[in-house]
Amino acid sequence: MRKLPKIELHCHLDGSVRPSTVLDIIKKENMDIAVDSLEEIKALLQVPQSCTSLNEYLKRFELPNNVMQSKENLERVAFELLEDAANENVKYIEVRFAPQLHVQKGLNFKEIIQGVIEGIRRAEELYEIKGNIILSCMRSSDVEDGLKVVEAGKEYLNKGVVAIDLAGVEEEGFSHKFKPIIDKAKEYGYRVTIHAGEAASGKNVIEAINILGAERIGHGVRIKDMDEAYELVKEKNITLEMCPTSNIQTKAIVNFEEYPFYDFYDDGINVTLNTDNRTVSNIDLTNEINLVLNKDNFTIKDYKKMYLNTIEVIFAKNEVKNWLKSFI
Repeated sequence: MRKLPKIELHCHLDGSVRPSTVLDIIKKENMDIAVDSLEEIKALLQVPQSCTSLNEYLKRFELPNNVMQSKENLERVAFELLEDAANENVKYIEVRFAPQLHVQKGLNFKEIIQGVIEGIRRAEELYEIKGNIILSCMRSSDVEDGLKVVEAGKEYLNKGVVAIDLAGVEEEGFSHKFKPIIDKAKEYGYRVTIHAGEAASGKNVIEAINILGAERIGHGVRIKDMDEAYELVKEKNITLEMCPTSNIQTKAIVNFEEYPFYDFYDDGINVTLNTDNRTVSNIDLTNEINLVLNKDNFTIKDYKKMYLNTIEVIFAKNEVKNWLKSFI
């Protein structure tokens, strides 16, 4: 499985920082964090098996964001994420992060975005991988903050930045509040993917599509419990960025036996497989694909079909899509 070409559409930068890098930055910058070993770092970064919710899961992002407060560190983390992905034959990855979380030491949004793009470009020069950025606006922040992110990313559109996202704690009915952000982003030419139907109901998926114009939905597993949401996703051919391990850890789904990936796939819904957070969930994309291949009748042939379908929904130029098709 490691040898098969892969595409990842839903991967958070701050959830995928190498534990060794976190420890190294803490020591180099003499940060006031009482840890001495890699094992202590891993215990702080990786979600425990006893995790009870998305809110608890999200607490694991505090430490990595503390070390991602300089342009140099952002560039390093982005480079290492693509390096790790390339080492398992990921050919294309869309990396998402929230610039609002990286301003603690005075960086502005443009400097933050530039740092991540530079890390991605450096990796592209060394490895057979291509990457783009999805800018996430935090649902815990106000609308004005999100509009500033959209403005800052505008000049990098199709030069590293490709899409906008809403992420973080999911409450029912969030789409109405954040519509001005997404409307402005669409006006500028951003593509749209929205976290929805993960920790709240399928109604959020309906609103993300109908109110915000989402082309893809992050997670979306709760549509299995709401016929209206399910049928809308199917009718409009909305792509689901599915993250099995993460969804089970956050208790969006109780266990893998109840995970709806196969039902969705068999019914013609466009599904993709992703890690969500490589470090927090302690996984890579090979792990997620193996979970699926070891279950039911999902075969290598099915995987290749999913790979080709995924190419059609990436937020990248046609030359990148054609390049990706050459590997299958």
